[in-house]
Amino acid sequence: MLQQIHDRAKGWFAWLIIILISIPFALWGIQSYVGGGSEPVAALVNGQEITERDLDQRVQSARIQLRERLGAAYDPAQYDDKRLRLEVLEEMIRETLLTDVAARMGLRVSDQELRGRIMAEPAFQRDGRFDAASYEQVLQYQGLSPAMFEAQQRREIVGTQLIRAVAGSELVTQAEREQYQRLVGQQRELAWLRVPVSRFLTDEPIDDQAISAYYEANAARFEVPEQVKLDYLVLDAAALAGRTTVAEEDIRRVYDANQARFGQPERRRVRHILLTVPPDADAAAAAAVLAEIQGVRKRLADGEAFDVVAKAVSKDPGSASQGGSLGEIEKGIMDPAFEQSAFALPVGEVSEPVRSRFGYHLIEVESITPAAIKPFAEVQEQLRGEVAKQKAEALFYDLGERLPNLVYETSDSLAPAAKELGLEVQHSDWVGRKGGEGVLKHPKVTAAAFSEEVLNEHRNSDLIEPEKEVLQTVVLRVVDHREASARPLAEVRDEIAADLRKERAKKAAAAEAASGAEKLRGGADWAAVAGDTKVEEGALIGRTDPKVPAPVRTLAFTLPVPPTGGASVGTATLEDGDAAIVRVTKVEDGKVEPAPKPGAPDPAAMLSQLMGRQAYDAVLKDMLQRAKIERKTPTVREGG
Repeated sequence: MLQQIHDRAKGWFAWLIIILISIPFALWGIQSYVGGGSEPVAALVNGQEITERDLDQRVQSARIQLRERLGAAYDPAQYDDKRLRLEVLEEMIRETLLTDVAARMGLRVSDQELRGRIMAEPAFQRDGRFDAASYEQVLQYQGLSPAMFEAQQRREIVGTQLIRAVAGSELVTQAEREQYQRLVGQQRELAWLRVPVSRFLTDEPIDDQAISAYYEANAARFEVPEQVKLDYLVLDAAALAGRTTVAEEDIRRVYDANQARFGQPERRRVRHILLTVPPDADAAAAAAVLAEIQGVRKRLADGEAFDVVAKAVSKDPGSASQGGSLGEIEKGIMDPAFEQSAFALPVGEVSEPVRSRFGYHLIEVESITPAAIKPFAEVQEQLRGEVAKQKAEALFYDLGERLPNLVYETSDSLAPAAKELGLEVQHSDWVGRKGGEGVLKHPKVTAAAFSEEVLNEHRNSDLIEPEKEVLQTVVLRVVDHREASARPLAEVRDEIAADLRKERAKKAAAAEAASGAEKLRGGADWAAVAGDTKVEEGALIGRTDPKVPAPVRTLAFTLPVPPTGGASVGTATLEDGDAAIVRVTKVEDGKVEPAPKPGAPDPAAMLSQLMGRQAYDAVLKDMLQRAKIERKTPTVREGG
C-alpha cells in the first residue's frame, strides 16, 4: 500500500494528500495525529489549568534549588518524589490564585517596571550594563523567546503586587511597638551546666537483635547511592581564548577607534564671578545686573585682584569664598554658554559678561592642561587581552549554535561533535546525585545526568548552562550506570554498635540532666548537682548573644519568668548531643525608645514586617477557602 501511495503521490493526488493533512493540523494541531488530546491537568484554580508538564518543570527546578542550597548535604533519598510534587503543586496553586485575584483587581505591570527588572538582572549584563545579545543568548539556552520570558515576568510581578499591598497595610500601635521592644531587647541572667555524653560511653556489648533492628529501621542510611559514569564536553569561553590569534592590526584598529578611552581631554583651571539673575526677571532687571557686572569688570581692568573681588561680590556660594575658583573643568560639565567662553579664552584674560541660566559671569582661565592620549605601547597588552576575550566569546557563541545540532544528530555519541568543534571528550569517575568534581558538581549538570532522557533513553543531554554569569555550556551522556545498593550488615555492624552505644550515652546524659534540674527546683545549689564539673554562671545575655550555645539561649528565653528570689530551671540538648541544665534567675526587659520621627529608622520595623506577613497569610487562607480549586492526583515520576 505504501508503494501505491508513493507511485501516485504526484500531481493532483499529492496536493489532495497535503490538503487533507493540513486541515486537522490547522484546526487541532499535531495532537490530532499523535493522539494526545489536551495536556494532562494537575489542578484547576478558578478555571485556570496547571498542567502536568508545568508541574514537572517546577519539580525539577525545586530539586535543583535544593541541591544548590544544601550542597554536599543534599540527599535525594530524604525528598520523597510524591511529597515534593504535592508541595510544589500547592505552591503553584497559590501563585495561580494570586495572579488571578490580582488580575481581577485590575493590577497591572507597566512596561517601564518590566524593563527595569530585566535590565537589572545580572545574567543579562556585560561589564555592568544590560546587553541585548546576552539577554537573547540566556533565553535561548532556557528554551524561551523574549515574548515568553517577558510574559512570565509580568505574571510574577503582578502576583507579588497583592502581597506587597496587604503586607504594607499593617499598622503597629504604640502599645504593640513598646511590647515588642521590651521583648526583643530582653536580657536574662542564667547559669548552665554541660552534662557530656562522653561520661556515659562504655564498651558494653550490643546484642545482635538490637543491631539487626537498627539496620532494618535505618536502611536508607546504609545505601550506596545510585551512580553513573559520564562522557561530557565543556564549551568554555575562557578556554577558547587559547584557540584565538590576535594580530597587531586588530589591536591597532581597536586603539584607533577608541581614542577617547585612552585620552585625557583638555582641562582648564578657571575662576569666575557670578551675579545672579532671577529666573522670572524681566528685561529691565536683567539689564541692571548686566550693568553691575560690567562695573565689576572695570574694577578688574583697573587692577583689582580677581580673587579679592570674587570674595566681595560673587553670588556663587560654592566658589566665592575660594576667590571664585572652580578648579579644573572639562567640556561637557558646565553650562554650555559658560563652557563655550571658558574654552575660547587665553590664559589670564577676563571674559566679557557671559549670560547663563544662573545669571552673568566674568570668567578667567588660570591654566590649560592640553589634551593627551596614552601611547599605543602603554595600552597594547591591555587591548590584546580584550581583543582575545572578544574573539573567544564570538567563537563560543558560534560553536554554541552548532553544538546542539551536532549532539542531536548523533544522539548516541559525543565524539562527532567533539571532532567537528575541536573539543575533547572528557570522562568522569562514578558520580552520584550529589554531584562530582569540577563542573560535574553543579546541580544542573547532575540533574541532567539522572534525567529520563539521558539515563534511561541513553541520549546526549541538551546544552546545560551551569552558571548564568559564566560563558560555559556542558553536554553529557551516561556511559555506565549502577543502581543504589545496600551495604551488607556485616560491613556496618561495628558502625551500628558504636551508634547504639552513643544513643544510650545520650539518653543517660539527658536523664542525668533531668535529675539535676529536679534537684535545683527542690532548692539544692549547684555544688550538689555539678560535682567537679564547671558551672557557667552569672551571665546576663540577650536573645542572640553568641557567648552561650543556641539551645541554651532558646531554652533560657522560653522558661517562665522566675519569681523574685527564685529561679526557673530546664534542660536542653546541645548540637553535639551533650545535655545541659539551664537555670534562669533574673529577667530584664528591653528599653522602650520613643517613636522615631518620620523618615528615621525604626528599631521596631521588624514587628511591622512580621504583622504584615501574618495579615497576608490570613488573606491568602481566606482566598484559598473561597476559590474553586480542583486538585487532580499528580503522577509520581521517577528520577530528578
